[in-house]
Amino acid sequence: MHAAVVHSFDTPPRYDTVDTPRPEGEHQVLVDVLAAGLHPRVRSSADGTHYTSDGTLPLIPGIDAVGRTPDGGLLYFVAPDDAPGTMAEQAVVDRRRAVALPPDTDPIAVAAAMNPAMSSWIALRRRVTLPSNARVLVLGATGSAGRLAVQIAKHLGAAHVVAAGRDPERLALLPDLGADETVSLSADPDRVAADLARTAADADVVIDYVWGPVAEQAMPALLTARPDRAKTLAWIQIGSMAGTELTLPSAYLRAADLRIMGSGQGSVSTAGILAELPSLAERITAGTFAVDPLTVPLAEVEKAWGGPTSPGQRIVLTPGA
Repeated sequence: MHAAVVHSFDTPPRYDTVDTPRPEGEHQVLVDVLAAGLHPRVRSSADGTHYTSDGTLPLIPGIDAVGRTPDGGLLYFVAPDDAPGTMAEQAVVDRRRAVALPPDTDPIAVAAAMNPAMSSWIALRRRVTLPSNARVLVLGATGSAGRLAVQIAKHLGAAHVVAAGRDPERLALLPDLGADETVSLSADPDRVAADLARTAADADVVIDYVWGPVAEQAMPALLTARPDRAKTLAWIQIGSMAGTELTLPSAYLRAADLRIMGSGQGSVSTAGILAELPSLAERITAGTFAVDPLTVPLAEVEKAWGGPTSPGQRIVLTPGA
């Protein structure tokens, strides 16, 4: 079969021929892949920088996809840990890591949205309990996951959502998706701190896709302006687009009820993640969240890897030339 294959962590995957994988055990089935999303998580696996990477090459990238079973069923699935990735004409599915989809589901939309939506959906349902009239700050709201996080926070009951990001064009789109206020992270640092203090000092939850210097700047801005420092601020670290480290003075943890946690593989069990997939797939299928996929043939994976996208778009690879 044909697949995207990573031969070096320094170069994009290329369209290549590989052996068709074989299902093993009663729970596995071989499916025809209809659509696989090109997510940041996929990119980090393909360049060897993700924390789960073991350095093994060659590899087929792709962590999830929509596929069709031999009996015609439609599935969204997360690839088994010990199986090749999903950017291929066929893939092995463990039915325990799959969600059945209605026959009229748009595979492209589900492949585009499930992974980026999953990060905030799981964070807000598994890592914290949103209080009544919750106020949420999304740091990194101009990325695909952040854009969906704004919508998901609102959908799950947040009364007030502040969207903070760097890209001005993408930031301007977010009020139409549910953001009550926006903050530019590309302004002068003092201005950023003042804007975050003004709009989000009373936040209950921060969904953080950036970390690094941005979070290091945002934390004191929020905490020093907080009207009630004993009110819990749940800081959920999901991504590290601005950096993998920050300096955290110990006083922050004593002077306010700041609770820093992560949300991802390991901090949430596989069973916990899988339990959330059916309800999220249902919302995406129903069109609850705005999704803008850019479809690219799998044969053009090398070109797609570095190709530009418009604000809010997610590349989805489809099999065939």
